[in-house]
Amino acid sequence: MSDIEIAQQATMRPIIALAKEQYNIDPEHLEPHGHYKAKLSLEYINSLADKADGKLILVTAISPTPAGEGKTTTTVGLGDAMNRLGKKTIMCLREPSLGPCFGVKGGAAGGGYAQVVPMEDINLHFTGDFHAIGVAHNLLSALIDNHINHGNSLDIDPRRIQWKRVVDMNDRALRNIVVGMGGPANGYLREDGYDIVVASEVMAILCLAINRADLKKRLGRIIIGYKSDRITPVYASDLNAQGAMAALLKDAINPNLVQTLENNIAIIHGGPFANIAHGCNTVTATQTALKLADYVVTEAGFGADLGAEKFIDIKCRMSGLTPSAVVLVATIRALKFHGGVAKDDLNQENLVALEQGFVNLERHYHNITQHYGLPCVVCINHFTFDSDAEIALLQQQCVALGASCIVSKHWAKGGAGAEDLAQSIIDLVDTREPSFTYVYDENLSLWDKIETIATKLYGATGISASAKVKAQLAEWNADYGHFPICMAKTQMSFSTNPNAKGAPTGHTLEIRELKLANGAGFIVAIAGDIMTMPGLPKVPAAERIDIDDNGRITGLF
Repeated sequence: MSDIEIAQQATMRPIIALAKEQYNIDPEHLEPHGHYKAKLSLEYINSLADKADGKLILVTAISPTPAGEGKTTTTVGLGDAMNRLGKKTIMCLREPSLGPCFGVKGGAAGGGYAQVVPMEDINLHFTGDFHAIGVAHNLLSALIDNHINHGNSLDIDPRRIQWKRVVDMNDRALRNIVVGMGGPANGYLREDGYDIVVASEVMAILCLAINRADLKKRLGRIIIGYKSDRITPVYASDLNAQGAMAALLKDAINPNLVQTLENNIAIIHGGPFANIAHGCNTVTATQTALKLADYVVTEAGFGADLGAEKFIDIKCRMSGLTPSAVVLVATIRALKFHGGVAKDDLNQENLVALEQGFVNLERHYHNITQHYGLPCVVCINHFTFDSDAEIALLQQQCVALGASCIVSKHWAKGGAGAEDLAQSIIDLVDTREPSFTYVYDENLSLWDKIETIATKLYGATGISASAKVKAQLAEWNADYGHFPICMAKTQMSFSTNPNAKGAPTGHTLEIRELKLANGAGFIVAIAGDIMTMPGLPKVPAAERIDIDDNGRITGLF
């Protein structure tokens, strides 16, 4: 059966009753969205402050391929397995974006028998958080243009407005647009553009804010552009925008409770991409789960060079979170792809390609254990096409690397298929005090921070940038030098070339553009040709998605 068919046959339990039974959360603290989704109040979350924290487990992966790796599926399967073993465990995930749902990826709620449900709701609109983020972002856009139209007393330079508009859809035609056409009644002519909602600084702010006051303060710090002197920044607070924006996010700031196919609680909240943003769910969701459960399993987007690095250097640095261990997800199909096998041939046994592609896993494992300072278990996310010889070879390679390697069959068997993985993680975190290391010191210059990421994690010999980018970094060092770096880079490779598979070395990482996310509190360094507004593929997933006369959705994978 397809993922959606499995999900539609699930026996879900009312979320209000499930939350009370599993975590003693009274109904008054939950705002139901139907029978199977609910928002948890911040007031209840605040009441947990004195409780001890559980142990945090991060799920990451090798560099993504068209073959798929399965971080979300593994996160859900591992959490279900830990609950099966009697360990009180909550899973924390990001919310899916409509862009990839209708683009290449399809659904993003796990897969097979390791899913979160209601799958269709989670993938399509969910509780409206992304819509609220998009509206709050675009309200600020409207206030900027309105202010200039009514006299521009702040002296905003229309040529130096940094704040684009957003929409939660892959739409390349909106990357660069002209607004204000049609004469003076419609404002003034200027160039503008759209990013996807998950790239919005409002999304990053929501995911990093710890309460409503912090949310409003961060929204006010957003730099929307510069005055005509080209130096003086203009903030969202100069337009008195932060109050209305925070009001629009009144409900979006509350974490969302759902359940797995095995009726275990999961929290899904926030959803920045990891190739163009920081790739982690909200700090609030993770901290709440740590107060409620003894173990929390969370995931960070794309490969360990992107999502996991940002989890460590941005999310943990800002929030004080301390992970205990990492699960590095790999598939034999994906490793063969990194070894040079074409997508259509990945189901055929190929030991030579598997051995050649192993270098990708090896570098990620080295980064996690050496540069993040975290113990790591390699999870082979099992596919039915994997041969015994391939599994044996991969396990041998992991042993030679010094890595614990577990074959997990959660996709086919749910939590029961991941019990070996769960026991391995439990044994690891229960015998080790949580600790880790940042990739770079916050006192380094912005240039040195970027170069450290590139050389330590990506295998680059160094970084390059135009004179304009170098000057901008030097100028920002005075006021923003303590900010962490959020790399915007292709997820498909350690380099900026998406076709460079395996573990390329000797390349130079070109920093093409910089963005100051002052409200979020980091610098976005855009490397290569990465886009903050994706486009649809030749045959988008939208073409297979449908709904019948009974309201039953099909085609979401």
